[in-house]
Amino acid sequence: MSDKDTVTKDYMQDKETFADAFNFLLYGGRQVIKPEQLRPLDTTSIVLPYGEDGKPVPIQKYRDVLKIVTAMEDDKATYLLLGIENQSEIHYAMPVRNMLYDAIQYVAQVEDTAKSHKTGDKMPETRAEFLSGFYKTDRILPVITLTIYFGADEWTAPKDLHGMLSADEEILKFVDNYHLHLIAPAEIADSDFTKFHTELSLALKFIKKSNNKNRLMEMINEDASFRSVSKKTADLVNIVTKSNLHYDNREETIDMCEAIQGIRDDARAEGREEGREEGREIGREEGREEGREVGREEGFLKALFSLVKDGILTMSDAARRANMTEAEFETKAKLIEG
Repeated sequence: MSDKDTVTKDYMQDKETFADAFNFLLYGGRQVIKPEQLRPLDTTSIVLPYGEDGKPVPIQKYRDVLKIVTAMEDDKATYLLLGIENQSEIHYAMPVRNMLYDAIQYVAQVEDTAKSHKTGDKMPETRAEFLSGFYKTDRILPVITLTIYFGADEWTAPKDLHGMLSADEEILKFVDNYHLHLIAPAEIADSDFTKFHTELSLALKFIKKSNNKNRLMEMINEDASFRSVSKKTADLVNIVTKSNLHYDNREETIDMCEAIQGIRDDARAEGREEGREEGREIGREEGREEGREVGREEGFLKALFSLVKDGILTMSDAARRANMTEAEFETKAKLIEG
């Protein structure tokens, strides 16, 4: 597992952050899901579909984060299975991947329900209930998977199953669609970051602006929230954006204004080095041009001196053409002749 995968998975395991992400997705930021209502679940999913010979073929998938919650709204309890898939890179088959996770979870619920009937007191009332193991009154919990993209650019991959299919509209009408639930920083309006209630908002804002260092530094200087950020959040943005932030790893809270100063220093050092290299290149080019000029002059004088030796030009004529006195021309010619 890469550093990005490790740090994002660890970050979203936190109950407060997990609840914050789903309250943003499901309730527009209203605090319906409480962190204390969340219980972690096994992220290993196993399903047993049947192969060509009728034998079960196990499929095992590992989810990033999976929790069960009892969400209370208007005195009504809604039981949900919530999963988060963290992406540091764009995944062009994400709708199918998440659809499989959800399907496996539904299969597991049906199988668990059927197993419970075998040890329970309630007996099937019909042959259909007996054969399926799932009774007419049985219900399973909704499964919602949220993909969080920890990248600064827009999500350019398909956001639903239909976007991955090669078929005309007449056919697609008979293909159930599966929609990707996505949080991507670049696609969040600046005004909507206030709908988050944890440092997830700071992390996503930092990532959104990270492609433009000037805008990033301007935002951090203007937003007082960045003056005291948990090390966990600082580590997250530092790793996923490769920002090379400078801070003391022993500190529990980080002043991002000071940490980002390292970016400024690195930019200045890089600029100075580029300037020195540009200066050296200019110097080399000037030297080459000067050399070419000297070479052209020597060639011209050699040609004039040769004409003098052949009696075609007099010394005074050659000196005049070289824009020199006779003495200067004769001295130069002797040096060239060596």
